[in-house]
Amino acid sequence: MLNLLAKEGETFTFERALKLTGMSRESLKKLIYRFEKRGLVERIEKGKYMIIPLGAEKGKYTLNEFVMGSMLVKPYVIAYWSALHFYGLTEQIPNTVFIQTTARKKRQKIIISGVEYRLIRVKESKLFGIRKEWVEEMQVNITDKEKTIVDCLDKPQYCGGIIEVAKALRNGKYDKGKLVNYTKRIGNSGVIRRLGYLCDLLRIDISLPEIYTRNYLYLDPTMPQKGFKNAKWRLVVNLDEKVLGALE
Repeated sequence: MLNLLAKEGETFTFERALKLTGMSRESLKKLIYRFEKRGLVERIEKGKYMIIPLGAEKGKYTLNEFVMGSMLVKPYVIAYWSALHFYGLTEQIPNTVFIQTTARKKRQKIIISGVEYRLIRVKESKLFGIRKEWVEEMQVNITDKEKTIVDCLDKPQYCGGIIEVAKALRNGKYDKGKLVNYTKRIGNSGVIRRLGYLCDLLRIDISLPEIYTRNYLYLDPTMPQKGFKNAKWRLVVNLDEKVLGALE
């Protein structure tokens, strides 16, 4: 049975195994239990398993973090800080894998083999800008560079803060036109305001939609709620001026 499942990849679900083998549920449960005891498969979570290669030490083998993350929820896309790091837009290595989804899940944090996976639920209208990337002979969904930047401006708490977005913008390896289109599409004026402020600071020429609000928003919701006001973008700039100056 394992050879049959292995032809489809390194992971499988109970339901898929049921269809492929034609076994009864009880018989398949007993067989998978025996495989687990022998160290041939390992349970990722309920109904989801990975196949352990021959010769691998029991309890020590694990899949690539993105491949593992792709098993946890459907639909899914690797996003935020994880995507920033994938594209080399930040030198920081996140110790959490961030996964965007529209699905409801009882647990938003899942720990597997010492790795934390964080599931962030968004509206269906925000699930776009997705590309497929090859990771260890498997294709995984990941937000493209421009959507990654927009997502991080939308929810800075999942990317290490606005400083990491500023670094990505300074990097310059993205499509400005696509970035502006995504900024309009995300439906959050905070994204426009944060992007506008950072582009002014970094002297990046970009054409953004006008904002129509009198309310002020914190530039970085992960930082202390104090700072100076920027009237143009209706932001409270709550980052250390020395840190901001270093980005110029």
